[in-house]
Amino acid sequence: MTWTLDTNSARAALEIASEYADTALLNHSVRSYAFGARYAQDHGLEYDRELFYVAALLHDLGLTAPFDSHTLPFEEAGGHVARVLTAGLGWPADRRARAEEIIVLHMRDDVGAAEDAESHLLQVGTSADVSGLRLAEFDPSFTAGLLAAHPRAGFGPVFTALVEDQAERKPACAAAAYVASGAAARIAANPLDA
Repeated sequence: MTWTLDTNSARAALEIASEYADTALLNHSVRSYAFGARYAQDHGLEYDRELFYVAALLHDLGLTAPFDSHTLPFEEAGGHVARVLTAGLGWPADRRARAEEIIVLHMRDDVGAAEDAESHLLQVGTSADVSGLRLAEFDPSFTAGLLAAHPRAGFGPVFTALVEDQAERKPACAAAAYVASGAAARIAANPLDA
């Protein structure tokens, strides 16, 4: 399985993500896409591959210093980054809004595949990578190949620090609820870091 998508929009998203995210965050974004895409393949889910890839690559840019809003939750800031990038790529307004929505919804309550495949896949992919949720559903050789191509690079502690910082500065945001629910312990217990 390939971990990237080769379209103009996908290449632009990878270029921007590579420019602004450190290795740990960039590799997480690629792994989130790969876990979601593999889940879709294994479950026969139809989805817009390019839209999902772009959203996955950009979903955490709101955690990076250049895009960290002092007022908006990181997923909303990241959604705005996606809107701006995809506007520059010539995407129509409704497709730009979908990219933003997918990024925002990845931090919300579970979204079912039937109602919104791309948001569901981003939730599945990020949850597998961040805390190991549903990891047993993936073929071990797939997971091993993905980790070899896109290593963790200390992702767990890096991500924990980023969301804890968001929670402290923005106590009403989804990251604050996530941290309060025991995120640090779940991240630390991720089998991908064993």
